[in-house]
This record gives sequence, C-alpha cells and structure tokens, in this order.
Amino acid sequence: MSTNKHDLAREMYRAWRNQIRKGRNTETSDNRERVEDPLKLNSILEEIVTKREWKQGIAEGSLFTEWSAVVGADLAAHCTPLSLVDGLLTIQTTSTAWAVQLNTMKATLVKTISESAPGALVEELSILGPNAPSWKKGIRTIRGARGPRDTYN
Repeated sequence: MSTNKHDLAREMYRAWRNQIRKGRNTETSDNRERVEDPLKLNSILEEIVTKREWKQGIAEGSLFTEWSAVVGADLAAHCTPLSLVDGLLTIQTTSTAWAVQLNTMKATLVKTISESAPGALVEELSILGPNAPSWKKGIRTIRGARGPRDTYN
C-alpha cells in the first residue's frame, strides 16, 4: 500500500474520530442511529476534496479520461489532450490536416469543452501536429547540419 493512500485513510479516520469526540453529527439523524456509527465514505471524501480544494484538479483529470465523450468519438479518434497548465490545453493530432482543422474551430472547441467539463479551466488551446521523425540520430550525425538533404544544392 502506498503512503498516500495510507495517509488518506488515517486522515479520514481522524476526521471521523474527532467528530465523535466533539459530539458533532454532520449527517441527519435518520442516516445514523448513534454517534459512534461510521459516516458514509462519500460524505467524508466530499469533505476532504472541498477542504483540500481538489475540485478543479478532479474536473481537469476527468476531462482527460472522458475526452471522447467531451469532444465526440470522431474528433477523439484523431486528437488527444497532452496537458492542461494555467488554462492552456495542449492537444496533439494524428495528422497535419487535423491540426489545421482544429485550429479553425478553436473557439467552438473551447466552448464545447467548457460546457462539457465544468470545473476544468480551459481558456486557450495549443494544437500540435504529429511527431515528425528526427534526423539527428545515428553515428554519422553532424552537429548543426540540416539532415539527410544537406548534400543537395
């Protein structure tokens, strides 16, 4: 078990234990008969997410996992989100044609993402084409040379 999961479990237990000692009951009495009865895990997790301000991070993470539902299966087959930093979503496409297509529909795509993934702060898009092959490999590479076409005049 990793230490993060272990620490989260300890924190949840301490929060529950402190509520019993202070005599607080955050849920309605019909859900718990006695104060010693455990709280629902859902309510404890919601409290931790709120206290640690994880809502935006969870929304951004769900944007990546639910990408095909947000943009549609057609678009998701040809582009994938790479990163979301300070409102800039970087997307990589499978071809240059798809990169051009996404660049023409940036405003619509930002609006669609904002409506479909509330809480994820996406203000701008950076569209990248596919990875180009690197000619800087091999034992006969010359630093500063243009590549395999450098002998042509």
